[in-house]
Amino acid sequence: MKKILLVVALGFALGGCASTGTVDKDAQITQDWTVEKLYAEAQDELNSNNYTRAVKLYEILKSRFPNGRYAQQAQLDTAYAYYKDDEPEKALAAIDRFQRNHPQHPNMDYALYLRGLVLFNEDKSFLNKLASQDWSDRDPKANREAYQAFSQLVSQYPNSKYVGDATERMTKLVDALGGNEISVARYYMKRGAYLAAANRAQKVVQQYQNTRFVEESLAIMELAYRRINQPQLADDARRVLEKNFPNSPYLQKEWRLDGIPWWRYWK
Repeated sequence: MKKILLVVALGFALGGCASTGTVDKDAQITQDWTVEKLYAEAQDELNSNNYTRAVKLYEILKSRFPNGRYAQQAQLDTAYAYYKDDEPEKALAAIDRFQRNHPQHPNMDYALYLRGLVLFNEDKSFLNKLASQDWSDRDPKANREAYQAFSQLVSQYPNSKYVGDATERMTKLVDALGGNEISVARYYMKRGAYLAAANRAQKVVQQYQNTRFVEESLAIMELAYRRINQPQLADDARRVLEKNFPNSPYLQKEWRLDGIPWWRYWK
C-alpha cells in the first residue's frame, strides 16, 4: 500500500513540475521582450487563430506592463480572442472588466459592439431559427441584452464605424424577439389558453410593429377573444387587421368556420 501511495505522490509531483515548466518556459521565452514585441506576437497568434496562445501572451503583457495603451488594448483583444474561441462567458467577463476600468476609453464603442456580437452569437443556430421562425426553445434574454448593447452603441457613438453593422443586427434582433412572442402565442392557442395567447399577440402588435408577425398576431387576437366571449375586442382586432392587411388570408371566410380546425394555422 505504501508503494502505491508513493507512486501516486510521485506522479502528482512530476505532473506539477511539468505544468510549472510550461508556464516558466513561456515566461522565460518572453522575459526580455518589450511591450511592443509582446503585443505584436500576441496579435500574430490572434490573427493565426491560435486563441489560447494569444490570450496567454496578452496575460503576460498585462502582468508585466499593467499601465499604458498596450495593456488596455490587450484587455479588449483578450475578450475578442475568447469570443472567437467560443468562450462567451469569458469574453463577457473581459469586456465587463474593461468597461469598469476604462469607462472613458476611446475604444468604448468597440467594447459595446463586441458585447453585442458575443450575445448575438450565443446561440450558433441563430440564423437558422431566424429563417424558420422557430423561437419556442430559445430564451430571449441574450437577444434583449444584445439589442441593448447595440442600441447603446448607436445612441452614444452615432459616428462609430460599427454603427452600420450594429443597426442591421438590431433589426434582426427585433424580428427574433417578435418571433419569440408569436411562438409563445401559438403555444397558448394550441393548448386552449386563449387569454394568454391574446396577451402575447397584443404584445407583438404593441412592441414589435415593424416585424412580419403583426398580421398573424391580430388574427390570433381575434380568434382568442371570440373563444373567451369578448366580441368587442375580437371585432376591434379584426378591424385593425382589415385596415392594415386587406388581403390577409386570415380574413377569408373559412378562417372563422368552426368546421375547420383552427390549430392548423399554428403548427
